Parts: sequence; structure tokens; C-alpha cells
Amino acid sequence: MDKERHAKGLAVRRAVLGDEYVDRATKSADDFNRQFQDMVSEFCWGECWGDDTLDRKQRSILNLGMIAALGRMHEFELHFRGAIRNGLTREELRAILTQIAVYCGIPAGVDCFRTARKVLDEMKAAKPA
Repeated sequence: MDKERHAKGLAVRRAVLGDEYVDRATKSADDFNRQFQDMVSEFCWGECWGDDTLDRKQRSILNLGMIAALGRMHEFELHFRGAIRNGLTREELRAILTQIAVYCGIPAGVDCFRTARKVLDEMKAAKPA
């Protein structure tokens, strides 16, 4: 493991997904999945997301499309939250989800809009009054 790339990856992972999620993922690591968690931090977040060629908004757009096409709604929800943290607006997100529906199919679009609505509702409810 490249410790520098891993540390960079953890920092980016925290910035995009939030400390709570990353703490939960890393604290639940055990002998069975610890290497996998390290690989995710090092390569997904350190190597890929740590490359400044694309900015975080661009990477979020790519991830939303790819994850939707794969039908991985649990990961889609996680990355939808990350896209909001990365500065994508509601209008941009709506356009992304519409394009997903056109290119991946209406059922994928339905799942994505349903997941997006859940996240937006949770975020609205969590805002202090």
C-alpha cells in the first residue's frame, strides 16, 4: 500500500462522503474486509479522485451516471449526497437524472429520482429551523 496515496484518498473520501460515513466504514473493517477498505481509499479516492485533472463536480457527474447505469442505488444515494457536497445545484442534479433516464432507461430514472427525493427530503428535515 502506498501510504501517501492512501492518506490523500482518506482525506478526499471524507470531504466527499462525510466523516460519519467514512468513520463507520473504516471502524467496521475487520480481518475479512480491511484490505478492501484500504484499496477503496487508496485507489478510488487517492488515485482516481485525488487526480486534479477533473474537478470534484465533474467526477460526481461521472459517478452518478455510471452507478445509475449499474443499478447500484445504495451507492447512488451515497454519491448523490457527495455530489451535493461537491457543489452541484438542484438544477444540475435534475438535468443529470433526466439524462440518466434517457440513456439508461426510465426505470433507472425512476429509481434515481426516488433516491434523490429521499436524500433531499432528509437534508431538508435535518436543517435547523
